[in-house]
Amino acid sequence: MAIHIEGLVAIAIFYMLILVVGIWAAWKNKHSGETEGTDRSETIMVGGRDIGLFVGGFTMTATWVGGGYINGTAEYVYLPGFGLAWAQAPFGYALSLVVGGLFFAKPMRSRGYVTMLDPFQQIYGKRMGGLLFIPALMGEIFWSAAILSALGATLSVIVDINIKMSVVLSALIAIFYTLVGGLYSVAYTDVVQLFCIFIGLWISVPFALTNPAVADITVTAVKEVYQAPWRGSISSGDTWVWIDNFCLLMLGGIPWQVYFQRVLSASSATYAQVLSFLAAFGCLVMAVPSVLIGAIGASTDWNQTSYGAISPKDKDQADMILPIVLQHLCPPFVSFFGLGAVSAAVMSSADSSILSASSMFARNIYQMAFRQSASDREIVWVMRITIFVFGGLATVMALVTGTVYGLWYLSSDLVYVIIFPQLLSVLFIKGTNTYGSVAAYLFGMVLRIGGGEPYLHLPPFIYYPGWTLEQRVDHLTGAIEEVVVQRFPFKTMSMLASFLGNVGVSYLAKYLFESGKLSHKYDFLDAVVSKHSAEIMDKTTLVARGNNIGLSEMGPVKPRLSVTLAAAFTHKSSLCISPSLSRYVE
Repeated sequence: MAIHIEGLVAIAIFYMLILVVGIWAAWKNKHSGETEGTDRSETIMVGGRDIGLFVGGFTMTATWVGGGYINGTAEYVYLPGFGLAWAQAPFGYALSLVVGGLFFAKPMRSRGYVTMLDPFQQIYGKRMGGLLFIPALMGEIFWSAAILSALGATLSVIVDINIKMSVVLSALIAIFYTLVGGLYSVAYTDVVQLFCIFIGLWISVPFALTNPAVADITVTAVKEVYQAPWRGSISSGDTWVWIDNFCLLMLGGIPWQVYFQRVLSASSATYAQVLSFLAAFGCLVMAVPSVLIGAIGASTDWNQTSYGAISPKDKDQADMILPIVLQHLCPPFVSFFGLGAVSAAVMSSADSSILSASSMFARNIYQMAFRQSASDREIVWVMRITIFVFGGLATVMALVTGTVYGLWYLSSDLVYVIIFPQLLSVLFIKGTNTYGSVAAYLFGMVLRIGGGEPYLHLPPFIYYPGWTLEQRVDHLTGAIEEVVVQRFPFKTMSMLASFLGNVGVSYLAKYLFESGKLSHKYDFLDAVVSKHSAEIMDKTTLVARGNNIGLSEMGPVKPRLSVTLAAAFTHKSSLCISPSLSRYVE
């Protein structure tokens, strides 16, 4: 296997730049928050809540502009039968950031939460917070694994180096600077990475467009030259599938810790909203070169290139169209710039996901559920260990699991159908309780998994209206596989069922217990009759402190920690307090 020395040098320079910036950011902000008395662990998680507009705008954009974003956009534009009409990620995620900024950023930031799971544990209890941690963790780990896998394949296409070595090296660098500097390192490296993505891809586009093997993309957009027009279309039979997928991107892109970690790091609630809107614009801008590269791939006579007569789609390599275009339609030095862009995109997503997963575990599982008396130093070390563990887990999955993209698709669907309706309920629907939350969790999970997942070869046990049986052929092996295709928008239906289940079961339980139709002794979750309970508030009492509500632990707790825990619940508006409980706080 031939190794391109120039490519290796380019990658080494780029990785060294990222590593230096990450370490510099950690050193620059090592004392951040000390004057305000902020814990070191919280500084690592939310950057001392002083991320400005410039850095914040870039790191918020990097929330979704990753390897999957730029590669996936190019892939769908290139694929015949899909095209630009099915490249939903740019508009879907941009609208996700707009909706998040309009409705979710302000209440989450103004109430002083540290992670996305804080409001769930506050209202539904620590056990329910632990259950909701599972799909959130799955989403972050599988996403990191999927993009690391894509990076390894991309490097192998352009540089011809060992896939495993490239994946391990990239993961180690991302883990190291995340471990050292937390959100500060992640945010500042995001600035460099997004510049690299933008410059690297835009340098490549003119060379690819002017290659003799490429037809006029304005013609191939509407006319069939080498394959179907890349503009694409939506048939009447696929309308509901298109709407279902778009809703998943737009609404399912909100309940992620990677997004709320940026929201909660903003210096104010207004800044959090502004950052969301800036990132929405950034997502659209960063998608333009990927769309053009996908269009170029669909407009190329591959027989005139070094790739060969058989097109990428016929080799089942459509998902690699971006690095293939860079490799075979651009000069070598240009393709190396593009390679840096892809590497930057992957690392900007991997480091964020790893930090998000470790933040939720350290705070919501270790500290809030098991070790309320843990010192700040202990929490910091738990974060460092879990950053390494979760990063290592994602790396191993990227190397040994062939179905990592299938796992990502399923876990992202579970985030949409389980966490989003619960987030909607806990922030905006007063009166929901743990019974409704458990019911919603089960409804969403059963209805989504019941629809099956073709990428994981998971057959459905619920056949929704309009399902069809299709045969898919592997172009490399010739194997024929029958796949059940669900044309009903069952993902969005599952999300709505989960939301309505939460509200319905919560109010039913509230009515049954408060009316006396069910004895109070059956309120085993202490979610209706005994809200002032071990499960919901962890044996805390609410005490009036001026206009705010603080939490004073009844058990033996270090004074510093009680202040830390109280910081998450510092506003009355963050508590859904029934009239019967109001006497405790007035």
